[in-house]
Amino acid sequence: MLEKFFKLKENNTTVKTEVLAGITTFMTMAYILAVNPGILAAAGMDQGAVFTATAVAGLIGTVCMALFANYPFALAPGMGLNAYF
Repeated sequence: MLEKFFKLKENNTTVKTEVLAGITTFMTMAYILAVNPGILAAAGMDQGAVFTATAVAGLIGTVCMALFANYPFALAPGMGLNAYF
């Protein structure tokens, strides 16, 4: 099923390679789950709510990119606008 949907052989990859790449990508992006709530909590926002919103936004963006665009890109909220708060 995964082969047919994601065309793994056509893209010269395997499920194992994609899972390892996904774990690696998550680990490199996981900092935002700690940093984003910390910055916005200093501006007066609820840290738990910001953590949840950051995680949900990353999940939705990444799932949309995977299912609709069939691209192996992980998306998460950016940190640039946090400086304004």
